[in-house]
Amino acid sequence: MAGHDGTGLIDGADGRARCWWHGGAEDYQAYHDNEWGWPVDDDRRLFEKICLEGFQAGLSWLTILRKRENFRAAFANFEFEKVARFGEKDIERLLQDAGIVRHRGKIEASINNAKRALETVEEFGSLAAYFWRFEPGPDARPKRLDYAALGTLGKTPESVAISKDLKKRGWKFVGPTTVYAFMQAMGLVNDHLEGCAYRNEIEAARASFKRPG
Repeated sequence: MAGHDGTGLIDGADGRARCWWHGGAEDYQAYHDNEWGWPVDDDRRLFEKICLEGFQAGLSWLTILRKRENFRAAFANFEFEKVARFGEKDIERLLQDAGIVRHRGKIEASINNAKRALETVEEFGSLAAYFWRFEPGPDARPKRLDYAALGTLGKTPESVAISKDLKKRGWKFVGPTTVYAFMQAMGLVNDHLEGCAYRNEIEAARASFKRPG
């Protein structure tokens, strides 16, 4: 994958500067441009992402991204009402599915988390309303998000708070680093670097985004 010159930015074939981490891979760049950081209030997508971040633990996100369609097929498109009804036969089916990460603990955690998602929706009205309660205020964010500042954000007080609260509610594979990656991807924070062509676009999207709740 392509590196960067210390700024955390690399230039694409289209001449636009982007965060370095997509490394020039076509599918990863598309994820950077079209998904990562755009604010999300769709419960299915939020549940999918929190599950896939759990599966990603110990692996690269690109590995999971390239298996995402297989995961969707295997987990009923991450419709948590359906996943909550998965039983032992489904677990055995998933353990035989070479298209996903065959880790019993993570599979069982996703089924458990679907049940917890139903409880969360019952209490808060939606997963979106629950998660967006934890959006950090401007004062909690770096004044300038450059490559050095991003390096300090592996976990934050907000991701620690979400992680603790989810664990208290019985969710699994939701450590603070996993939760922060979820927050970055779902737009609760904008961690596109200063100078990235998409940072200002996402700031505008976040400004006009109607917070659920």
